[in-house]
Amino acid sequence: MRLFLADGTPDGLQIVEKSNWTGIATTCSRAQYPSVRTREKFSRPGVYVLVGPSEGGSSRQRIYIGEADIARERIDNHLRHKDFWTGVILFSSKDMNLNKAHVRYLEARLIELAHQSKRADVENAIQSRLPSLSQADLADVEAFLDEMLVIYPLLGVTAFEVAIETNSATELRLVLRAKDTLAYGAERPDGFTVFKGSKGRLEAVPSFKALLYLIDLRRKLLENGVLVQEAGQLVLTQDYQFDSPSSASAVFLGRTSNGRVEWKDGDGRTLRAIQEEAVPMGPS
Repeated sequence: MRLFLADGTPDGLQIVEKSNWTGIATTCSRAQYPSVRTREKFSRPGVYVLVGPSEGGSSRQRIYIGEADIARERIDNHLRHKDFWTGVILFSSKDMNLNKAHVRYLEARLIELAHQSKRADVENAIQSRLPSLSQADLADVEAFLDEMLVIYPLLGVTAFEVAIETNSATELRLVLRAKDTLAYGAERPDGFTVFKGSKGRLEAVPSFKALLYLIDLRRKLLENGVLVQEAGQLVLTQDYQFDSPSSASAVFLGRTSNGRVEWKDGDGRTLRAIQEEAVPMGPS
């Protein structure tokens, strides 16, 4: 994979390509867009994501997903009529193989994934059905989507990352136990996943109110139905991927938390201890 900083700065226009793949990602800030919009990549069919901060000052992202035959025309319109976004990521094809049906399908799949993961505030309503494609086109566009999903996190967008099933026989499962709390989870390369059915404390401690990010995260999870109230506890309705072990444990405990000492294995070893034991002491 190659990340090209078009103007030589990490915060400027970026172009991402991958070996043996026809796709190309172009990303820039809203402030930069007027000066780069005339580039040829913005004149192709493409699917784009507008990214901005969530309301309320939390670290959650707010996104809008769109598609167009000429991407520039739609993004120009959003520049005039959508205020929330601070950056845009556009995917198009180097060989012009993406057509209107393809980008409509990609848009619908991204909307579906974003609503499924519930990791960001999504401006789009979920679509009732996917556009119809031939079997060959469907295989091609799903393969194109797989590559997009690898690149989005590299550009700071985690909205499409859905917690996936893994081989539980080989994965280290951890438990969080406390008053009114019994949760199960596992640390993975892309975050910390807490498993469906985990239960947490309903009433947070008073000092928790000062942690605006975690208060907002709890509220969003309740609003989206990821957490529900049952018998005086919070119950997780689906596997959910948190940014870190500490954000996961804090949400379920209703207080500040160091997840690396609160999540433990069946023998009572903390996540920190497990990781330290895995690293040899002294010269290797």
